[in-house]
Amino acid sequence: MARLKNGINGDFTGKVGYVVGAKWRDIHYIRSLPKKSNNPRTKGQVSQRSKFSVTMEFLKTITPYIRIGYKEYSPGRQTAFNAATSYNIKNATTENNDKIELDFSKVLVTRGSLITAPDIKSEIVNGQLHFSWDAALKENARSNDLVMLLAYNPTKIEAIYNICVAQRFHSKAKMQLPVAWNEDSIHAYISFRSADGELVSDSVTLSHHFFVILKTFKKFDFKD
Repeated sequence: MARLKNGINGDFTGKVGYVVGAKWRDIHYIRSLPKKSNNPRTKGQVSQRSKFSVTMEFLKTITPYIRIGYKEYSPGRQTAFNAATSYNIKNATTENNDKIELDFSKVLVTRGSLITAPDIKSEIVNGQLHFSWDAALKENARSNDLVMLLAYNPTKIEAIYNICVAQRFHSKAKMQLPVAWNEDSIHAYISFRSADGELVSDSVTLSHHFFVILKTFKKFDFKD
């Protein structure tokens, strides 16, 4: 039952049928009751929730990186994290046999208008992730652009990163990988950002299998 205030033309609080009257900070308003869904878990809804879940599982491991990486796509009220979530749900999720997964080759951990570098290569050497690139300057690229590296381990759901590991003119950069990641597959990303932090490039990814060769030493007994 609703309660009228100041007569029939005044404000009311409570419920009448499918209409609810309420007050918030001295503002009176009315709203309709939400409609009940006969099928609140349709296939499309389940799929979208799964896409959101797998994307969030990845992005929450690299939140500080995302805040820098999606700065150009966070105007107004949209945050960089929301922009990254929206982009990767739409462009980097795949469905195989009703299972939603991230396609890490399509994931962008940074996205922006700064030109990336040509001829990017990476490899793992002695437990370190090595990247190299052509430092030739094109379009809006600058020699003092900063280099960002990130490595993600989907098996352990862990990430490591460095947002200022080198500059573009260095042509190479490296980052130590955790020994605990031995025998795991990893997805490695490289990005560039301007020295003033205003511009960032789209990230480039390469995947590797991390395998550490453990050295063994034989014990010898020396006799006179």
